Amino acid sequence: MLKDVKISVRQFTILVIIYTIGTTILLIPSGLAADAKQDAWIAAILGVVLNLLVVCLYNRVSNYFPDMTLVQYNEKVFGKWLGKLISLFFILFSFVGATTVLFDLGNFINTQVMPETPIQAINIIFALVVVMGVRLGLETLIRAAEIFFPWIIMLFIILVLCLLPEIRIEKLQPMFATGVKPLIKGALSVAGTAALPFIVLFMVFPVHVNQFRKAKKAFLIAILIGGLFFVIITFLCISVLGVQMTERHMYPSYALAKQISIGNFLERVEIIIAGIWFLTVYYKTTIYFYGFVIGLAQFLNVVDYRPLVLPLGMILVVYSLVVYPNVAYMSEFDTKTWIPYVLTMGILYPVLLLGGSAIRKSITKN
Repeated sequence: MLKDVKISVRQFTILVIIYTIGTTILLIPSGLAADAKQDAWIAAILGVVLNLLVVCLYNRVSNYFPDMTLVQYNEKVFGKWLGKLISLFFILFSFVGATTVLFDLGNFINTQVMPETPIQAINIIFALVVVMGVRLGLETLIRAAEIFFPWIIMLFIILVLCLLPEIRIEKLQPMFATGVKPLIKGALSVAGTAALPFIVLFMVFPVHVNQFRKAKKAFLIAILIGGLFFVIITFLCISVLGVQMTERHMYPSYALAKQISIGNFLERVEIIIAGIWFLTVYYKTTIYFYGFVIGLAQFLNVVDYRPLVLPLGMILVVYSLVVYPNVAYMSEFDTKTWIPYVLTMGILYPVLLLGGSAIRKSITKN
């Protein structure tokens, strides 16, 4: 059933751009300001370069299994039992990714938009939409993304144009004063949030994407366009809010939108950044959850994944409420645990796949 699902290169490009924007535009500027201070926007640019290198690695790995998902390919390279064990780690990674992003959304709405609404209600409502999207299938999700994408671009352009009068270049000075180490740390933070989770897209790419060669090029272009979004947001946060306010706010880009004031008429339009974030986070959560559901279905050799969607969605909601006991734990986890975890899954795992594929190809040839 899944083999009949196909999406175009253009649709795949839109999916990657939206997935890249995801949580980055709301969460990344604060961490970058804490690490690189006024050079945070430079660290964001280095992060985009690192993202491109990661995608080059993923494109190389994808050459070995253009007709299989990652879970299916694990068994081919590593054998049935070891392959299933490795797939289990990947499935767990997809599940943890979905729950953390769902918590981020619930926490944002609960603290910034609707403080009197319980986070449980927010997570349940949002998870229902995620479950609906996964159950309807990949093609339906992508067609919806094509409708939403122009609105994301339009809202972002409006936000940038409205903030141009508020930019203060002196807040970016002195440049290159923080040193190399904070810039590298910030770049790793960007890659850990934006590019390394792309390992989940191996449940979509390349098996469901038409024109494999063009799709690889589109992958690079999409990560570049998506990276441009959070580079601009980080630059605006530093140049408008300053380092201290950007570092202090959990959601600095949301606070950034509150600074818009044109003629004492156009004010309090922070819903613009919230609108962009709701749409992009929805797709990031959905792709994580899609990788989890499809991966588990293939792990269990289930032909139709749809009966699994609702019960797994219920588990998703429950775990999203306990994955972070509090915001302090979330901050500690994101800075000290998530980066090594995502580096293992996003770099070490693909390199292991690449090595295993090369060895198996050499053995087959001999």
